[in-house]
Amino acid sequence: MNKKLLSAPYLLWAAAFIIIPLLMVLYYGFTDKTGAFTLENIAAIATAEHGKALWLSLLLSLTSTLICLLLAYPLAMILAKSNKGKSFLVLLFVLPMWMNFLLRTLAWLTLLEKTGVINNILKLIGLPALNIINTPAAIILGMVYNFLPFMILPLYNALTKIDSNVINGARDLGADGFQTFLKIIFPLSIPGVISGITMVFVPALTTFVISTILGGNKILLIGNVIEMEFTTTGNWNLGSGLSIVLMIFIVLNMVLSAIFDKEGEGTAL
Repeated sequence: MNKKLLSAPYLLWAAAFIIIPLLMVLYYGFTDKTGAFTLENIAAIATAEHGKALWLSLLLSLTSTLICLLLAYPLAMILAKSNKGKSFLVLLFVLPMWMNFLLRTLAWLTLLEKTGVINNILKLIGLPALNIINTPAAIILGMVYNFLPFMILPLYNALTKIDSNVINGARDLGADGFQTFLKIIFPLSIPGVISGITMVFVPALTTFVISTILGGNKILLIGNVIEMEFTTTGNWNLGSGLSIVLMIFIVLNMVLSAIFDKEGEGTAL
């Protein structure tokens, strides 16, 4: 049997669920309701409402990506250096990903709402309640919680590939811990850093579920705007045009990842 035939199911799946939907988005994005070519759907991103949503989406996604990086790097280093129970520790970080994304986000709603678990505990010990629900901080918290494993795993993978002899050689040559990290460990882990940034930034930029649940529909991100254009107003042309703008940011992010991680060292497990 020709081995190329084995790829036929995947090619059919890719055509049905990737290529055809993408072509539909491009068609609707560059046409109006009469089917005539137009750039108005793309230019709509420059309006005050859409521009504000895009800017807020970029700000919150970049913030959550940075927080994920700061939290994940030391955790990944601990995992990479641990000799016993390494697989179990990795499982603990991956385990939340097995739970439904919507349920994980709803759990934080239960924790953060004004009459939620956290505020009830604070009330019991005589501390003031937290007014965090329906704020950008709640959305960032939801993004960090949901996407943190996507930052940890590429970093862990990159750090485990660093030859310990290189680190020991730096120590033998007089480098202290900070110099070793700055000049040896961090530069060699750059593929994992870039891969992790890509894997967190892209879903954070395009999300609408987290902002809907934890933002209470009071904070509109560009993902919410696009979702409403498709499901509420039924304006597929405008929704597709705004989606194309988002795709430009995603492609730029993927290009950056390809430049700094040419061999896929940050993603191969």
